[in-house]
Amino acid sequence: MTSELATVFGRIGLLSFGGPAAQIALMHKELVEKRDWLSEEQFLRALSFCMLLPGPEAMQLATYAGWKRQGMIGGLIGGGLFVLPGALVIMVLALAYGAYGNLPVVQALFLGVKATVVIIVIEALLKIARRALVKRAHLFLAVAAFVALFFFALPFPLVIALAALIGALGQTGAVTTPTIRSGSLRTSLSVLLIGGLIWAAPFGLIALSGNAFLLDVGIFFSTLAVVTFGGAYAVLAYMTQEVVVSFGWLSTAQMMDALGLAETTPGPLILVTQFVGMIAGMAEGGAAMALLAGALTLWVTFVPCFIWIFAGAPLIDWLDGRPRLRGALAAITAAVVGVIANLSLWFALHVFFSQVDTVFFGPLQFIWPAPNTLQPLALGLAAITGLLLLWRHWPLPLVLLISAALSLAAAAISGTI
Repeated sequence: MTSELATVFGRIGLLSFGGPAAQIALMHKELVEKRDWLSEEQFLRALSFCMLLPGPEAMQLATYAGWKRQGMIGGLIGGGLFVLPGALVIMVLALAYGAYGNLPVVQALFLGVKATVVIIVIEALLKIARRALVKRAHLFLAVAAFVALFFFALPFPLVIALAALIGALGQTGAVTTPTIRSGSLRTSLSVLLIGGLIWAAPFGLIALSGNAFLLDVGIFFSTLAVVTFGGAYAVLAYMTQEVVVSFGWLSTAQMMDALGLAETTPGPLILVTQFVGMIAGMAEGGAAMALLAGALTLWVTFVPCFIWIFAGAPLIDWLDGRPRLRGALAAITAAVVGVIANLSLWFALHVFFSQVDTVFFGPLQFIWPAPNTLQPLALGLAAITGLLLLWRHWPLPLVLLISAALSLAAAAISGTI
């Protein structure tokens, strides 16, 4: 059975391009339609449960499916093989980017990638908005989240926490789940305790080494792992603010390149954190530090995902019918629309203009571009990729390739490379 699990989830990991929706559809085909490892009801219930959790829901769904099939060993196989192919690709890309990313020809290619990323984020915004904004209250939460982030620069975790609180308090209805069994509760508490110790284990080694940089990397990405409600797009603006402004590990342009590269690889988009950790590590201490920082980032990002599933899966029936939990989830999803709208505008301004300044006006704090720094080529590339992705629905890898090639050709014609 173990070899069959490895074969199936290895195949899923290698083919998991296209974001959560495509990844979940692939797993439904492989696990429900082809093999009957999960019933339709089990699959949907597990998906709802995974959406309640911080972290990538598709990876957690793979972990749950493996756990359901063969316990914790199966869960480690399912979740691990979902992440491993993309992590290996990101490792190679990050090392290559660190060595050659400043070359003019590479910068020309990445202008096309960045222009495509603007459209990718807008497409994600439209998809989530159609699903999330089903009530007027949800629209209000989305607008409020956008205003809080773009005009007041409130911290992302605070915005998400407030949305969850509003959603939970505003939800009514009877609890329909069975009484929790004491054995299940003890198992879950044991998993949380032991899993938490395993998650924290690298910090002991870091403390002994006295490396302040790795300590900062570990603490930051550990924090990120517990606030990533709503998927990678929702947390990218918060991550960028911290990585670029607070720590100074990467530039804004490098952050946009990181997202573009993560979009081209299999696996969860949150693997962008590994790329960020590696580029920061390379700037700190070369390739060896890059590999250490990347491995640490992967550990603190994905170990919690296994903990949530192994601790929560035995309680899934109990959690499924809690109305206040569902109200909190719906509110978070609505707020994420505003969060991604903020990210869309942030990316667009930084791609289309070469100078973007921060404006302070009383309690307001927002970014605004210098109009004379508009980059027509970036705007044109985004228009082309928008037509291909949003209207013609061409495959993302092909659109990325076309945009990068057009950007390279324009640079060659202008003589900048």
